[in-house]
Amino acid sequence: MTDIAENFTRKGRGARTRLLGGKRAYGLIYLASIAAGMLIWLAVSRQYAGFILAPPHKVIERLWQLTFSGELPKALLDASRHMLLGYAIALAIALPLGMLMGRVRAVHDLFDPLVTLIYAVPSVAWAPFIMIWFGLYFEARVALVVIMCLFDMLIIIDAGTRNVERRLLDVGRAFNASRRQRVTLILIPESLPFLFTALRIGAVRAVNAMITAELFLATVNLGAIMKQSAARFDSAGVLGVLFVLCLLGLLLQELLLIIERRVCRWLPAEAL
Repeated sequence: MTDIAENFTRKGRGARTRLLGGKRAYGLIYLASIAAGMLIWLAVSRQYAGFILAPPHKVIERLWQLTFSGELPKALLDASRHMLLGYAIALAIALPLGMLMGRVRAVHDLFDPLVTLIYAVPSVAWAPFIMIWFGLYFEARVALVVIMCLFDMLIIIDAGTRNVERRLLDVGRAFNASRRQRVTLILIPESLPFLFTALRIGAVRAVNAMITAELFLATVNLGAIMKQSAARFDSAGVLGVLFVLCLLGLLLQELLLIIERRVCRWLPAEAL
């Protein structure tokens, strides 16, 4: 028994060592990727005038000016309001409807052609209709975020729910589990990897929709900074906003990945 216990202990230590080593390697590759991107940006920017493509250090200086003046934090905070609200509304629609489509054939057959038809239309093409239906301001920006997030999330949740093995649900029925128990204890846990994928894709689409709404509808917040900078041939200001958007999308992705690793503990580390 002592030998078996020691063997399991060694295996556990080895697994933890490999996990920590994998995290360190991932962090180094992550940093190397960012550093390589910055170096390529710097090398390319030297081939052009500053008003065409500003180098990284000029963009950082411009970001510092916008941040110190309070213009950028205020614009980002105001832009986040319609982004988060639209993202929440899209999730509130996509989660129950996607799960229904995945498990009820009649619901899937009813909504799948409609979802496919709408998804084939570029999201920006809805901007004129949004102007007519919601105007140009906050409600219109929220509506565009909902449209740009909803269908990506819906398709992924639908696929994830349909991916749940029927035999697991049959086991639940064999143990007299109620419908609610089968949903909460089998269906949702089995669908969680797809759900988090939908959340990550939706988060990136929400950032995309946020700036699209501010450029195509009433020009405000980050969109206003970009347009004003472009009018002054200030490429550092335009690239600064793009850098903030990239950073925001990256942070949301990493936050959701951390939550997924903590929630989906039963999945192998390679799958996360």
